[in-house]
Amino acid sequence: MKIELKQRYGIIDIGSNTIRLVIYETGTSKLYHELENTKVTARLRSYLEDGILNEAGIQLLILTLQQFQESTRFYGLKHVICMATATVRQAKNQSYIQQLVEEHTDFKLRILSEYEEAYYGYLAIINSTSFEEGITIDIGGGSTELTYFKNRQLVEYYSFPFGALSLKQQFVEEDVPTAEEKEKLYSYVKSSLETLPWLLGKEVPIIAIGGSARNMAKIHQQLISYSISSLHLYEMNAAHIDSVKQHLSSLSFSELQKQDGLARDRADTILPAIEVFGAIMHLSNAPSFVLSRKGLREGVFYEALTKPFHLSYYPNVVEESLHMLAQEYGMDMDYVMQLMINVSAICNELERLRVASFSEEELQLLRKAAKVFNIGKYIDEESSSQHTFYLLANKTIDGMMHKERIQLALLASYKSRSAFKRYMQLFDAWFSKEEQRQLSLLGSILQLAAALNVTNRNFVKNILIEERKEELQFFISCRSSGLAERMQAEKQKKPLEKALKRNIELNFLIN
Repeated sequence: MKIELKQRYGIIDIGSNTIRLVIYETGTSKLYHELENTKVTARLRSYLEDGILNEAGIQLLILTLQQFQESTRFYGLKHVICMATATVRQAKNQSYIQQLVEEHTDFKLRILSEYEEAYYGYLAIINSTSFEEGITIDIGGGSTELTYFKNRQLVEYYSFPFGALSLKQQFVEEDVPTAEEKEKLYSYVKSSLETLPWLLGKEVPIIAIGGSARNMAKIHQQLISYSISSLHLYEMNAAHIDSVKQHLSSLSFSELQKQDGLARDRADTILPAIEVFGAIMHLSNAPSFVLSRKGLREGVFYEALTKPFHLSYYPNVVEESLHMLAQEYGMDMDYVMQLMINVSAICNELERLRVASFSEEELQLLRKAAKVFNIGKYIDEESSSQHTFYLLANKTIDGMMHKERIQLALLASYKSRSAFKRYMQLFDAWFSKEEQRQLSLLGSILQLAAALNVTNRNFVKNILIEERKEELQFFISCRSSGLAERMQAEKQKKPLEKALKRNIELNFLIN
């Protein structure tokens, strides 16, 4: 029996607004999950006076770290990274702070440079999305980091000495900004962003990380009654951001504190943050604003994960994510390979006969769906289709945008046309009628291909199709009689017949 050696990592992120401890556990398979995620809203920025973090702020920091220490000791952590960003970086007494942290806790405080903070944000995004080019933004409490990457390589970076909390302190007297205050704040942010020539008119996606971006995305999902429970790679545009701003601007502070999707401790900083998002969308002429749930902490963690392989990022994020998902739910890779072979043979023959045609994107989607086909059987065999669809539709799959993930869920869960239509109901507006018909065709091909390997004995050697009048004759070369496959394939050919509007005759040839 294979014994998987597990490692635990602790990351403490000391920000200007919050201090957070996250503990991860990983195995040799590279799967990882969070054991603990604890946040304290310390607002250290409020304790920065004339460039000095005062004693009250330092004591709050030490006390918080001592509380985190209880968890790191409980888990017996050997790897704990304790890092600080803008407020401690900007503090003139940072050496004194580092000394006190080392004297009174188990941790050694690492103060990230502006470049490091920007780099780790970029690293998180490049390891959890499939974007080849984009601009990243991370609005913290006391700084805002921007990067520009192309061909997945970091090209430019900049760190502005303002964040959601410091902008609120500088421009907003009460809890909620007035129209005049918002105008002054926006003008200041806009003039600051205009100093970056590589940002202006770039026309590439904006990928945002951090709590302010997460909260804005959650609020928008609430406002439009979004169909799935997922934030990573949620996509918005400038009009969506404006609609969130207008909605929040109409609320009193007490109403903001009760707003669904908005953390209570961000009620007074969300509007300043949205002004920054709006400015960067306008100046860059970005086609979309995409949220990444993976941020600074994950960037540091990814560095630790990929370092043994001499990589800074995964070459193919989607494939890596699907591979880990298949491992997590016990998918048989031999079965997956045979399923891919069967799918490719059927698609090639249908295209050769000009009965159907498939784009390269559709063929890639089929291959991805084969990797997780019927994955819900891990939960329950009898209702595996429902579990497969729900799992894939709602589980974060790094690198896959939400529409593509729903396509994957529809294919991997394909059982019948009626089930397909039932799953599609919530997403009818996402897909045109032609897209729905093509997805149903792809799903029926995948289902028949799976039926031809139902016992996982690699029964099929080759598949040829001939067209006779209006009928399609499948000639399936077999390694054995394969009674179970014959019976299952006869049962599962009907959806494909309906999708192609052709009768199908299955001929099994043992050789």
